[in-house]
Amino acid sequence: MALETVIVLAAGEGTRMKSGQAKVLHSVAGRSLLGHVLAAVDHINPSTICVVVGANRIGVEAHVAEISPSATTVFQEKRNGTGHATQLALAGKSTRGTTLVLPGDTPMLTGQSLAAFLDAHNGGKFSASVLTAQHPDPTGYGRIIRDANDELLRIVEERDATDDERFIVEINSGVYAFDSAKLAGAIEQITNSNSQGELYLTDVIEILKNAGESVAAIMLEDFTEILGVNDRVQLAETAALLRDRINDQWMREGVTIIDPTTTWIDATATLSSDVTIHPGSAILGTTSVATGAVIGPRTTLTNCVVKEGAAVLESIALDTLIGEAVTVGPFTYLRRGTVLGDSAKVGAFVEMKNSTVGTGSKIPHLSYVGDATIGDGSNIGAATIFVNYDGVDKHHTTVGDHVRIGSDTMLVAPVSIGDGAYTAAGSVITEDVPAGAIGVGRAKQRNVIGWVLRKRAGSKSAQAAEASKKKG
Repeated sequence: MALETVIVLAAGEGTRMKSGQAKVLHSVAGRSLLGHVLAAVDHINPSTICVVVGANRIGVEAHVAEISPSATTVFQEKRNGTGHATQLALAGKSTRGTTLVLPGDTPMLTGQSLAAFLDAHNGGKFSASVLTAQHPDPTGYGRIIRDANDELLRIVEERDATDDERFIVEINSGVYAFDSAKLAGAIEQITNSNSQGELYLTDVIEILKNAGESVAAIMLEDFTEILGVNDRVQLAETAALLRDRINDQWMREGVTIIDPTTTWIDATATLSSDVTIHPGSAILGTTSVATGAVIGPRTTLTNCVVKEGAAVLESIALDTLIGEAVTVGPFTYLRRGTVLGDSAKVGAFVEMKNSTVGTGSKIPHLSYVGDATIGDGSNIGAATIFVNYDGVDKHHTTVGDHVRIGSDTMLVAPVSIGDGAYTAAGSVITEDVPAGAIGVGRAKQRNVIGWVLRKRAGSKSAQAAEASKKKG
């Protein structure tokens, strides 16, 4: 039976997060909680996706539009339970095929597990199925009640469970598959006769069971996949679980991770075989790292492209392209719009933004490069500053091929340094330097003899000067 509709329940208040942000928008491993769920849903290719929103409606709707443009949303103004939310989502929907309902706060759930669940549901020709797992601490979860034949009888919420029922360790994941037509008929029969006075989707299972329909509890082997996130503690626990899962995946695909417990890789990042990641590093966002690259230790890359054989040591980079065999760091800060050509070097205590560095060029240390284009084979001496901001506007600096910028040079933009040109150390360059010329922008040195003895009499400097005179 084809998967016609997926309903994601994402209307909860999330009060235990104690946040002004909707719970499902909190981020872990590079995606929001809801983003992880929708990524899993994409794996099973439904005809229709509907997200039920409620708390912080505007933000959640905007997020859904950004990450899953084909999905629609429906607003649950009054949070009246999962059954009510499902009723709202079903309005006007097709009663063909299968309907899958799942919560929006289970980021560990995988598309592969959803596909296996649906295969079991459809293969058994069940009217309804619920995904379950055995949890070592089932507190807070609905319990699965089975009959004498070990078949699903009903689901009871913890607050409505008896003391004996609370000892049951098989829990409800909140993930359901229904024959769409059977669901449409049964969901209109649920009532709010429970301790919360809400409409529970779980009651649909009992209604269908009592009507003689076939229902099933399909157990998932790994209970961590169905863990929900309700507070910051669970958010951190889930982050660690996802970290371990992601690191395990990449190591099995040929990536060397020296210390997996201190390495954080987003689910949206991509790595190639023979990449090495040293401790304390984070590969975030859409970052891609090519074969042979070495990252870290203590390096954070966000939305970067790192090409073959590059090495990034003790540095931070954001929205940066790092070419083949480039070396970066230590203590380098590469900001948005930085492009490093193949075999370039950006060394210790260098900051760059919105700048392009040509093949083989070097900025070895202690420099700031902003809004600049540097050609091939050039060298930027230590303590060089590209002075790009006049207090109102940003201006561009162009440095040609095989240029030598002397240490402690100030390049005051807009300015251009021609191919093969030099600048003298300590210069302030305010005018263009033609190709092959040397730009000198410093005053002639003047030594004032005896100044220390006159102005700093009695100081250690003066004593040293007197002693030097006597030696001479």
